[in-house]
Amino acid sequence: MAARVEVLYFHGFASSPNSAKVEALRSMLEPEGIELIAPDLNIPSFKQLSFAAMAAAMTDLATRLRPRALVGSSLGALLALEVARRGTLAPQILIAPALGVADRWMKLIPDGDPILVPNYRSGLKEPIHRRFFEEMSEIRSDEEPPSARVAIIMGSDDQSVPFARVAGRWRSWLESGRLVEGSRFVAVEGGDHGLLDHVETIADEVRAAVQKG
Repeated sequence: MAARVEVLYFHGFASSPNSAKVEALRSMLEPEGIELIAPDLNIPSFKQLSFAAMAAAMTDLATRLRPRALVGSSLGALLALEVARRGTLAPQILIAPALGVADRWMKLIPDGDPILVPNYRSGLKEPIHRRFFEEMSEIRSDEEPPSARVAIIMGSDDQSVPFARVAGRWRSWLESGRLVEGSRFVAVEGGDHGLLDHVETIADEVRAAVQKG
């Protein structure tokens, strides 16, 4: 690949730009001229996390960068869909995406405010305001199929996002007749939510997105 190609990567909830998956992908893709740009999505902070603030900041970044592809993991996949909906026309790779699960955000948290949740970056339980979960329960960025080609990579044994929910959302996109040609659903037999053992599969989808443009 003659020139450097920029790909925006959106990490998952309570994760970071330096997750093991991001670092593994970088080691595979950067020698090929594919640069992963992975911003910190704990905006404005982990304690006061806001999907609206994330979406605004990442839409501005994508408008400036014009990335060749958008990659999103878990919550980051929902963000990638929202950024695309706001005008970034680029192929998308959605890893273990939080699709079809808006109703689960409030069901899975305890009472109280703030809520203590594991922060994978620090390795500790940290507080986050209840409003974030209320906000996520209202997000519908995944209801309509994206305007660009999309690849979903989903493990059959995902312990965080039900495989059936994501497959159901994919079917609704197919039935709409508006999925862009070349879009695909990649089911990883035995794959968990992190899919760290299947990074090569993710890298292959990024390569394909970049090459097809």
